[in-house]
Amino acid sequence: MFNPKYTITNKLLKNIKHITTLTHTMSQWRFPEVVLVELQKNAEAVSAFASTSIEGNPLPLTDVKRILKTRPAQIRESEQEVLNYNQALQDVNAKLNKQKTSFNLSFIISLQKKITDKLLPVHQSGRVRTQPVFVNNPHLGKTVYWPPDAQDVLPLVEELMEFIKTSKQTVDPLIVAGIFHKQMVIIHPFMDGNGRTTRLATKILLAQMGLDTFYLFSFENYYNNNVSRYFEIVGVKGNYYDLVSLIDFTEWLEYFTDGIIDELLRVEKTVSQLFINPHNNLKPHHQIILQTIQQNGFINDSEYAKLTTRARATRYLDFQKLINVGLIKPKGKGKSTYYILKELKI
Repeated sequence: MFNPKYTITNKLLKNIKHITTLTHTMSQWRFPEVVLVELQKNAEAVSAFASTSIEGNPLPLTDVKRILKTRPAQIRESEQEVLNYNQALQDVNAKLNKQKTSFNLSFIISLQKKITDKLLPVHQSGRVRTQPVFVNNPHLGKTVYWPPDAQDVLPLVEELMEFIKTSKQTVDPLIVAGIFHKQMVIIHPFMDGNGRTTRLATKILLAQMGLDTFYLFSFENYYNNNVSRYFEIVGVKGNYYDLVSLIDFTEWLEYFTDGIIDELLRVEKTVSQLFINPHNNLKPHHQIILQTIQQNGFINDSEYAKLTTRARATRYLDFQKLINVGLIKPKGKGKSTYYILKELKI
């Protein structure tokens, strides 16, 4: 039976309270559908970039966004990693919106299969490992961790899933999700894709348990900002069987909640600038502009005039307001001016 050791420190309790306050505030936000789509698209790109970058993917965020937008015909391995992670994110988000996601071992295995598609041999993708694995430190050039033997992996994961199931109603969701994250890294249940699968699964678990900022949130971004620190705290060093009775999750849980706070504050600061006061509330005619751009890719004044009875001078003010709140930007000059969505840097 899995019975993790941890202490509810003052720091951890303070972090949990802070996250509760932040998520409550963010849950009150209301965005136009077109803005919501852009926010989600940006968060998915950041997550795909950060989670693959943690594992050594060399692609910068600008390239990741370009790849996700253009989907090149000839795909390198680094690009395949990004595309796989992004597709898994989109699939999961769609299921979460329809409340059709069951958090169980089969689901986690399906995530690993999507994440490692075309990157691993078929017998290693979408399957719990049947061979030994080792965790190496590339900087030191030596093995630093020996995970559990292959025959123990399935029972250990099943015990972890039982812990998740029985703890959801009695233990704070942030503690449950944090323990899941570290324990999955410790078990190392797959031949490859363990980190990416675990981070995505943790994100889903948080969403299911009430951290409802999935379309904005990318805690992978926090880990990627200091990868060495992340690996140091989330993992363990030595042989699993020598360490298992000594593992304490407290330091990791403090770090885990620190990361969520950091990411929520980043998102709050950026997004709140769009709707910081009542003057930024969008009216139906603003929605028409945004919806048209979403459908056609752009809008100009003559097109807008066909969709509204507003006078020319007023139409100009409508465009200007959306420019001022950072939702659209003008292209061209004079009568050739048209407007497109401005990329929201989340």
